[in-house]
Amino acid sequence: MMHGKNNAGGDKAAHFWKTMAQLVVYCKKYWLPICVAIGFSVVATVLTVIAPGKLKDITNLIANGLNAGIDMHDIVRLGIIVALLYGFSFIFNLIRGFMLAGVAARVSRSLRRDIASKINRLPLGYFNSSSTGDTMSRVTNDVDIVSQVLGQSFGSFVAQIVMFFGSMIMMFYTNWIMALAAILATAIGLVLMTLILSRSQKYFIRQQRELGNLNGYIEERYTGLMVVKAYNAESESLREFDKMNYDLYSSAWKSQFISGLTHPLMNLVGNLGYVTVCVVGAVLAWNGYISFGVIVAFILYVDLFGDAASQFSSLLSNLQSAAAASERVFEFLDLPSVPNDHGKIIPLSSVRGDVEFQNVSFGYEPGQLVIKNFSAVVHAGQTVAIVGPTGAGKTTLVNLLMRFYDVTSGRILIDGIPIDELRRSNVRSMFCMVLQDTWLFHGTVRENIVYDKSGVSDAAVIAAARAVGLDGFIKTLPSGYNTVLDDSTTLSAGQRQLLTIARAMVKNAPMLILDEATSSVDTRTEIQIQRAMDKLMRGRTSFIIAHRLSTIRNADLILVLKDGNIIESGTHDELMARGGFYMELYNSQFEQ
Repeated sequence: MMHGKNNAGGDKAAHFWKTMAQLVVYCKKYWLPICVAIGFSVVATVLTVIAPGKLKDITNLIANGLNAGIDMHDIVRLGIIVALLYGFSFIFNLIRGFMLAGVAARVSRSLRRDIASKINRLPLGYFNSSSTGDTMSRVTNDVDIVSQVLGQSFGSFVAQIVMFFGSMIMMFYTNWIMALAAILATAIGLVLMTLILSRSQKYFIRQQRELGNLNGYIEERYTGLMVVKAYNAESESLREFDKMNYDLYSSAWKSQFISGLTHPLMNLVGNLGYVTVCVVGAVLAWNGYISFGVIVAFILYVDLFGDAASQFSSLLSNLQSAAAASERVFEFLDLPSVPNDHGKIIPLSSVRGDVEFQNVSFGYEPGQLVIKNFSAVVHAGQTVAIVGPTGAGKTTLVNLLMRFYDVTSGRILIDGIPIDELRRSNVRSMFCMVLQDTWLFHGTVRENIVYDKSGVSDAAVIAAARAVGLDGFIKTLPSGYNTVLDDSTTLSAGQRQLLTIARAMVKNAPMLILDEATSSVDTRTEIQIQRAMDKLMRGRTSFIIAHRLSTIRNADLILVLKDGNIIESGTHDELMARGGFYMELYNSQFEQ
């Protein structure tokens, strides 16, 4: 059993150093300022270590001059040297802190930029299976911890190492007997500190994980606050929050308590070191082996040595926290990305809009197909409606068409070219898309409509808003099209949907996808939107996913999906005349 525990401890230590090595490699572009800062830190520490030797000389001059007369000239000279040593040490530490603060800020910015870039390259499946709050915690809390340790603890860590060994060397240089006595007094504390820190790393890792879980839960409940209140689930939500909050509290206090034991422990050991130096020094001085100045110097050396050991333990706990945070950040950055398609050079700029599905099969999980051997031909300019019960694969089909996912088998072709031979950005530029879930960002009404499209005139924006019947409402806003949409601007679900439809009109792509685009509006608004959609779909290949079958009666082709297969296809009249599954769906919406 003990052997297994030792292996576990060794694995954790190896894991810690592996993570820290990753962080060092990540910071390689900043090695020059880091090395210069470390150089200043080393010089500042060396100057601090040298100073007690000069104080020893001052003490000896005073002690020897009590009978023969004190040489004030030498004392003033040595005093100036000591002041300069401490003064330059302060200046060099100040420069070190300034440089490492800049490096920490740049590393933090780089990490957030890399995470943001990684988010854009992750497959959509990651976001369907991961908590948004946990991802946000990696971007904010974890990166902040790494930045804080780099800016405040890393340089101090190096300084304390130099201080520790520097003061030890100076002690042996001054008197080896007293050096051994002082070091033996602190050796016990160092051993205990190592044992304590080896047990605290797992709690730092758990603390960061629990913090991510708590952030995810808060984000989820805050987003669905209306549903929580509607179902009177406040008490249950609070109980679950309390449980997660307690888990975070438990791991946090354990990690901080265990690592915090080292500081008072080292203070105790340091005090024992003072006693040892005084007793051993008094004996050696009484027997004429050392001067009184050596005792004074050793008291300062023990103070530096003990403080270095104490700070070293505290900084190690900070590094453990940074290692836990870095592990989560690098774990995220190492997630599999969507395969790079920059090498695909086939351009498709002039799009007719012919789309063909050839024996397409797809599953989100291996062996669990959602789309099964799907085949269909859509001609340019046609309006295709995709209908079927929930879970039939309607939205999945659109996701495949947009290359949010790649097919498991089969092919999808646009104008005769397989879409997997095109860049994803090229494929997506061919479509304008209106989803069931509306998305508006913090910005003006105009910016929300134009979104990521350059060279759009005000007339085009107004025309799109007017086409969906939103122009009148926008003009009633305080600043019209320049009104900033934020928490103080109240928009109904229908108005939010109308804005996203206007956004699709402005994009003016050759193909259109409408995924339950009218599900959030009333019947009168739906008729208004439908007229605007008719104008938008004219001359474009359009794919409509709709549960309200009355909105797709004029579609050129209706594909009826069930369990991932096309079970019926044709126009509305043809399918109704056939008296099959589509007719059952259609009639069920009008049953009283």
